[in-house]
This record gives sequence, C-alpha cells and structure tokens, in this order.
Amino acid sequence: MEPIVALQSVVTPWSDGLEPSDAELDAIEFEMPLILAEVDLLDAEIAVLDRKASELDEQRIRRARRLVLAARRYLINHAIAAASVTGCAA
Repeated sequence: MEPIVALQSVVTPWSDGLEPSDAELDAIEFEMPLILAEVDLLDAEIAVLDRKASELDEQRIRRARRLVLAARRYLINHAIAAASVTGCAA
C-alpha cells in the first residue's frame, strides 16, 4: 500500500523551517499576557453560559475584561513606541 502524500512542491512545499522562528516565538511570548487575559475572560464567560450570572460572576467577567483591555493597551503602546524608535510609519 502506497502512502497518499503530495510530493510536488507546488501542492505542499516542504521546508526544514516548519518550526517557529525565534522572532515568532518572541512575538508569542510578548503577546502572552494578552493571550492569558483572553483565556481568563473566555473561562468567565463560559462559566455562565448555562445559568444566570451571579454578582460574583459579573465581577469576574468585568475584571477579566479590564485585564484584556489593559493587556491590549500595553501591546499597542509598545508597538507605537517601537515604531517611533525605528522610524516606521503607523
């Protein structure tokens, strides 16, 4: 039995660089606070999908939303600062 795989580079180019580069890993690490904040918000929202939200649930969701906004603000401010240092136009 022969395996069914596309060997033509036109269909599926194969490269040795299938792993993320150091720059991509650094970008993921830089965005990790936002990712974790969004996961916390999602957890809080999922917890109240099948029931009425209590006051504690509402506080948890509001806190998670504030953390997401703070993380986004931090990333945007860093991107603007980096762009102004390198001379890129935003």
